[in-house]
Amino acid sequence: MYRVGIDVGGTNTDAVVLEEKTVLAGVKASTTEDVTSGVIEALEKVIEASGIDRTRIAAVMIGTTHFTNAVIERRHMDEVAAIRLSLPSGAGLPPMVDWPDDLREIVGNHGYQVKGGYEFDGRELSPLDEDAIIRIAGEIRAKGLKAAAVTCVFSGINDAMELRAKEILQQHCPGLPVVMSKDIGRHGLLARESAAIMNASLLSLAARTVAAFGKALAAAGIPCPFYITQNDGTLMAADVVRAFPVLTFASGPTNSMRGAAFLTGLKDAVVVDVGGTTSDVGALSHGFPRQASTTVDIGGVRTNFRMPDVFSIGLGGGSLVVSNEAGIIVGPKSVGYRVRKEALCFGGSTLTATDVAVAAGKAEVGDAALVANLDKGLVDAAVAKINSMLEACVERSRISSTPVPVIAVGGGSILMPDRIGDLEVILPENFAVANAVGAAIAQISGETDRVFSLVDGCTRESALAEAEAEAREKAIAAGALAETLEVIEREDTPLAYLPGNATRIHVKVVGEMGGHHA
Repeated sequence: MYRVGIDVGGTNTDAVVLEEKTVLAGVKASTTEDVTSGVIEALEKVIEASGIDRTRIAAVMIGTTHFTNAVIERRHMDEVAAIRLSLPSGAGLPPMVDWPDDLREIVGNHGYQVKGGYEFDGRELSPLDEDAIIRIAGEIRAKGLKAAAVTCVFSGINDAMELRAKEILQQHCPGLPVVMSKDIGRHGLLARESAAIMNASLLSLAARTVAAFGKALAAAGIPCPFYITQNDGTLMAADVVRAFPVLTFASGPTNSMRGAAFLTGLKDAVVVDVGGTTSDVGALSHGFPRQASTTVDIGGVRTNFRMPDVFSIGLGGGSLVVSNEAGIIVGPKSVGYRVRKEALCFGGSTLTATDVAVAAGKAEVGDAALVANLDKGLVDAAVAKINSMLEACVERSRISSTPVPVIAVGGGSILMPDRIGDLEVILPENFAVANAVGAAIAQISGETDRVFSLVDGCTRESALAEAEAEAREKAIAAGALAETLEVIEREDTPLAYLPGNATRIHVKVVGEMGGHHA
């Protein structure tokens, strides 16, 4: 059986076919506005290039930067009611207080603060003001808002108020999607709240995107299940993505990094993934992306879900190159997937980073004659600017002064110099489709996170064993092979303030994907 990995970037849709550990074929197609036709084209191309029988494809893994790009480019986001259950505390810092102004405007700046919330020990701060929630529901209907995000102080310890607020909102606004912060972030109110609001603003984009992927596979006559990669390098089923699009943030770079490790055999390196719109830089440690220990910045907003320690800059093959009195500016605006129509070297009228690379003799794409008359000073200045942007990123990703190799992947890596500072740059075979390779080798995960009461003969060990069994069942149900499962995370937090000797247990297991699952 074969596995197909697809990575939908802002510019290109890449696809690879893997048989066991061998890459049979890798192709690129242009990403299309409707997503589906680009995915179908990439699928057809890769099936043709590898010569495989499409009925023997066991699973399709899709990685997408759709949701991250929506936030970075400030597009396709819905207006959201951001409801915080915290009064009388927390009034000084309203929801979205630290967001960039333009993003706050797009998401509508509908922040509400309501009485409710808990102390750190699980005692009530104040009872939930249900009348206020009903009033907000009226405003949601009046303003025609598409979703709501509910965040309660210390909901990780007691989620009853978030659940109740969701129930009231859905009674008064039937069909309204409500995101609860307890499902997304960790402790830390503002960052968890921001993650929940962002997730809510992307729900309708998620529904459209998942439907488009399903359509594309059906149209290509491929009956197998499909999965979408999430930011820890594992896969999630399509219906999970519909509910939690933010879990795919940074899955593109994670896939590229896993793919870079797989293609080079290197376990420790800095990986630079240059796409059409952004470049993502991160460090590999033991073959997996290093996890961020601090809050993660997405499009200027601090969030706190677990993420690879990757940061993106607005530099890619489609980045606009603008010269003004301040000097040369490269990015963050990009022509994205339209680079093959709009870049000068392809006969367009927009000066992009790709044109600079071609004019400087670093890349052979398009027609070099079309950029031959570019001002040499401009080209040199733009190349120097691109190199300094990349060098700053790589330096920021290094954790020690020990030289480590830099692996360049992604279609835009024609922008990379041969060396960055004192580090050598490696361009592996299949570098342009490393992200699709990373998607194809991803594993399936299952996790459980709940509170156990240690009474009546239930010990900490038996609770941990029960949680692990539950996580394993979820992973197997999602298509993992039982004998390959291993536990990668296990946390238990005694909740001394709750009656009945309670403890909160979080277990995550990953395993290799099996064949078809029912």
